[in-house]
Amino acid sequence: MRRRLGVSDAVVIGLGSMIGAGVFVALGPAADAAGSGLLIALALAASVAYCNATSSARLAARYPRSGGAYVYGRERLGDFWGYLAGWSFVVGKTASCAAMALTVGAYLWPGQERAVAVAAVVALTAVNYAGVQKSARLTRVVVAVVLAVLAAVVIAALTSPGADAARVRIGSDADAAGVVQAAGLLFFAFAGYARVATLGEEVRDPARTIPRAIPIALGITLAVYALVAVAVLTVLGPGGLADATAPLADAVRAAGAGWLVPVVRAGAAVAALGSLLALILGVSRTTLAMARDRHLPHVLAAVHPRFGVPHRAELAVGAVVAVLATTTDVRGAIGFSSFGVLAYYAIANASAWTLTPAEGRPNRLVPAVGLAGCAVLAFALPLSTVISGVAVLVLGAAVFALRRAVSGRSRH
Repeated sequence: MRRRLGVSDAVVIGLGSMIGAGVFVALGPAADAAGSGLLIALALAASVAYCNATSSARLAARYPRSGGAYVYGRERLGDFWGYLAGWSFVVGKTASCAAMALTVGAYLWPGQERAVAVAAVVALTAVNYAGVQKSARLTRVVVAVVLAVLAAVVIAALTSPGADAARVRIGSDADAAGVVQAAGLLFFAFAGYARVATLGEEVRDPARTIPRAIPIALGITLAVYALVAVAVLTVLGPGGLADATAPLADAVRAAGAGWLVPVVRAGAAVAALGSLLALILGVSRTTLAMARDRHLPHVLAAVHPRFGVPHRAELAVGAVVAVLATTTDVRGAIGFSSFGVLAYYAIANASAWTLTPAEGRPNRLVPAVGLAGCAVLAFALPLSTVISGVAVLVLGAAVFALRRAVSGRSRH
C-alpha cells in the first residue's frame, strides 16, 4: 500500500464519512426517541465519540496498518478480540453502506431507489478501484457541496418568521431512556471519524497525521450537527422533526423557502454518496486486513500492482452491498450498524486501556468512559436491534471457534 494521504486528505475523508449520514438520516429517528432531549442525545453521542476517537487516534499512530480496531484488538488483547472487532465492523458497516445507497436512491428517484442504489454502489466501487487519492479528491467536492447546502438550510430556518427558539427547550417529554436510545442512533452519524485509522497504510507520517486528523474531523462535524439540529428544531419542533421523512427538506418548506427543497434533496443525495464512498473504503481495508490473516478468504488480500488498492476486497464489498441494497430497510440498517460499530469501538477502547504511557496512552478515564459508553448505547437501542446484533456477534464467535478447531485438526 502507498502512503499518499496527508492531514487535509484524512480530515476530508473523515468529514465525508460523517457529514450526511446523521444530518439527512438519523435526526428523525433520534428525535422520535428523545423528543425535546435531542440536543442532549447529540452531546452524549459526541462525548462517547470523542473518547473513541482519542483511543483510536493513539492506537492508529502506534499501529499504522489497514484494519483499525481489528489490528488493535489482535495486538493488544489477542486474536479473538481482534477478529470480533473486524467482524463487527465489516458486518455493521456493510449494512450502513446499504442504508447510504438507499438514501441516495430515495432522494434522487423516489420509487426507483433500489435501482439507483445499485448503480451508485457500482459507480463508487469503480472510483475506489482507481486509487485512494481519487477517492479523496471526490470526497473534497462532496464535502464542499454538502456544507454549502447545510449552510443554506441553517440560514433559511433561523431567519424564518416562523422560527421559535422556544421549540429548542427541553421539556417533560425528554426521559433518560429515550435520550440514551437517541444517542445510540446518533452514534451512527459520528462513526466515520476514525475512517482514516482503517486507511493507516495509506497515510503519510501516521504518528503525526492520524492523531491530528481524527479530532479535527470530529470537532467540525459536531459543530455542523449542532447548528443544523438547532435550526431544524426552531421551525419543526421535536414532534415535527420526529414525524418528518425528509427533515431538512421539511424544515426549509416550513421556513417558507420552498425553492430550496430541490437543492436540499440534491444535497442529501450528494451527502449520502460521500458517506457511501468512505464506507466502502473502510470496509474494504478491514476486509483486506482480515484476509491477510485468513479470517476471510485469502484471495481478498491482493493489492493491485498499478493502483495500490485492495481491488478484490473492494469488488467483493461492492457486490455484497449491491445485493443488500435490493433487500434492506434504511431505518433498520441504521440501528444494526450502530450496534456493530459500538461493539467495534468498545474493543478499541479496551485496547487503548492496555497502552503504556511510553506508547502514547491517553488518560485512563478516556478509554474507560468510551468502553462504558459504547456498552450503554448499544444495549439502549431498540430491542429487536439488540437481539439481532448479539446474534451476529455470537455467529462471528462461532465461526472463529470453528475455524480454530479445523485449523488445529489440520496441523495435527
